[in-house]
Amino acid sequence: MANASQTSAHSEAPAISSGFITKVAIAVVAIALLSVAISIAGQMFGDRMLLAGHTDSTETFSIRIGQDTLSLEANTLRFAGQRHSGSAERADLYFLWPEMTGYQRGERRRFDDVSLADTLIFVQLSQSTMSRDMSGRVEPIYSYLFDGPAEPGPHGLTLHRLRNDAGYANEVMYTAPRFGQSDYAVRCLIAAPDSPPSSGDCQRDIHVGRDLTVLYRFSSRRLADWERIDAAIRQHFEARLGGGAEKSSDSQ
Repeated sequence: MANASQTSAHSEAPAISSGFITKVAIAVVAIALLSVAISIAGQMFGDRMLLAGHTDSTETFSIRIGQDTLSLEANTLRFAGQRHSGSAERADLYFLWPEMTGYQRGERRRFDDVSLADTLIFVQLSQSTMSRDMSGRVEPIYSYLFDGPAEPGPHGLTLHRLRNDAGYANEVMYTAPRFGQSDYAVRCLIAAPDSPPSSGDCQRDIHVGRDLTVLYRFSSRRLADWERIDAAIRQHFEARLGGGAEKSSDSQ
């Protein structure tokens, strides 16, 4: 009788124990949680890879350079280490041209594709170290470095070749008169034969605010826009000056 009852009890026992079911359920939940974590981490890592140092945040930082304080959007600042408020020796920025806006994911090719780099303008802000901007330095400095007579240039500009022995190898200066202002002036590198212009082969600096130098670079492919670019750069940073900074003229 004992053997019969033992056999009956054994036949009525479940094929899978409740303890085993509990362990399986815990494992399934753990796997599900792990999958979710991997998915979230992958998405975050993918976003970082996609941004590649850029940010599309429009958070505004108050940055003081020398005697001037500016409100600058995060997506216009090129380097992550400069995206914070406070004092700084310089700030490096970039803008889409002609939009004059910072990084946007929908326009990421224009920031990452070298063939489209001529649609970018690069800017460096720093405290002025010279009393005159590039326009103001033409007569007292650059005119002594011109090599040969002036030549007609593109888009209403006049071309002045610069002396190689003065440290300006393969560089020229373009100038143009402007009503009520000192002459426009920009230095550009001459591209080698069969080489396309670079994204920043022309550079110019202006004074803005109390003591701020705005040095900007753009592609010589955009020389047709020289007057519009200069006005847009000045307007952009004058509009972001804080503390009632006085606006400097181009003739300083």
